[in-house]
Amino acid sequence: MGEWVPDVLGDEFQQLTLPMKADAEGEVVATLVRALPHPSPWWRLHDRRPLADVDVLYVHGWSDYFFQKRLARFWTSRGARFFALDLRKYGRSLRSHQTPGYVTDLTEYDEDIAGALAARGGTAGRRLVLLGHSTGGLTLSLWASRHPDQADAVILNSPWLEFQLGAARPAIAPMVGLQARWWPKDASPQVDLGFYTRAQNEVADPDDPMSVDLAWRPEQSMTVHVAWLHAILQGHRAVSAGLGIPVPVCVLLSARTAVPTRWSDELTRADSVLVVDDIARAALKLGPSVTVERIDGALHDVFLSRREAREDAYARLDRWVRGWAAGLSD
Repeated sequence: MGEWVPDVLGDEFQQLTLPMKADAEGEVVATLVRALPHPSPWWRLHDRRPLADVDVLYVHGWSDYFFQKRLARFWTSRGARFFALDLRKYGRSLRSHQTPGYVTDLTEYDEDIAGALAARGGTAGRRLVLLGHSTGGLTLSLWASRHPDQADAVILNSPWLEFQLGAARPAIAPMVGLQARWWPKDASPQVDLGFYTRAQNEVADPDDPMSVDLAWRPEQSMTVHVAWLHAILQGHRAVSAGLGIPVPVCVLLSARTAVPTRWSDELTRADSVLVVDDIARAALKLGPSVTVERIDGALHDVFLSRREAREDAYARLDRWVRGWAAGLSD
């Protein structure tokens, strides 16, 4: 394993390259980012903050990577150690010989997640919180179901738990599966006019600025390949059958969906990527203890929404996390 080096996000963060087994395209790596908390008396004395024994592992969504500094500070200010994983072929982990984001089975990410968890160091007696956005939320939900003794809580930010045409998924999936078998890298039809990116820019807060690398998070989504889509649909099928995640799950969602056929101000106050009502219903199949928080005015990434919705999202997350932590200490 390599060494921690300075990260592109600045002095508060470091990154570690995690070598993985090569695949058909060649060399594969994942990248773990860690937040460095500001020095405080708690680090010299016994840390009594509520999350002092918690590690958080964040996984991004499709056509994305980790860049949300404030999200990391939310956790470190409460005592937690925060880690974010740029999965293979995304962001910091993308190499020139690779097809961006391309995998044929979501279990391929098990190696990335295992490497990230092993690289944390000093894990004795620490609790693990999984935090996933969109496709990362689907990936972590499936992982938590397959590894029921690993995580202590799962928090999902607009997780992609169901296909946008959910009722048609049983009919679509076999055709996609057949195409994936014979022409795995065929491009799947999609229409992304860049409205989601525009909505984020429209509601950007100058008091909470973010810098995004468009090479890693393009204004319009990366090409969707058929084999990858087949893997996603298989994941949706597993969620629909029930995952049985044994630990508490919190799902944060926008209150409404807006269809992005043309630009309108509505797109700055709604999820223009997923059908949030379908996601809310699918979330109830994750496990026996699921909280669904619907946030008025939120975007697909609730923590990138306009100020009012963003503050509401953080307040709800704080309330849920405090309740979860208090329940474990009883």
